[in-house]
Amino acid sequence: QVQLVESGGGLVQAGGSLRLSCAASGFPFSVDSLHWFRQAPATGLDWVGTITARGEITSYASSVNGRFTISRDNADNTQYLQMNSLKPAGTARDFCTREATGAIRGQGTQVTVDS
Repeated sequence: QVQLVESGGGLVQAGGSLRLSCAASGFPFSVDSLHWFRQAPATGLDWVGTITARGEITSYASSVNGRFTISRDNADNTQYLQMNSLKPAGTARDFCTREATGAIRGQGTQVTVDS
């Protein structure tokens, strides 16, 4: 059974940082590109970024480029999203996914950025 379990969310002040984790199981982790998505009440589901199977290439939405960094540890079946210089945006939920549309996702982790 495929599982992707996100953690690391919380409340942070604008300008602060958070590091999200995504623990994976049930599939061959090291052969898949992985993705992060963000869902906020006002904007719906937005793609945040992607990392290739070996971590050699990352790509980001323009809104987070330069502030967010995706990485992965294939030995530990874990993906990470380092978020710096967070902007005051209220509450959103971040998800990691195997497939590029974000349609299949787990529980996510909630992030609140307070001004």
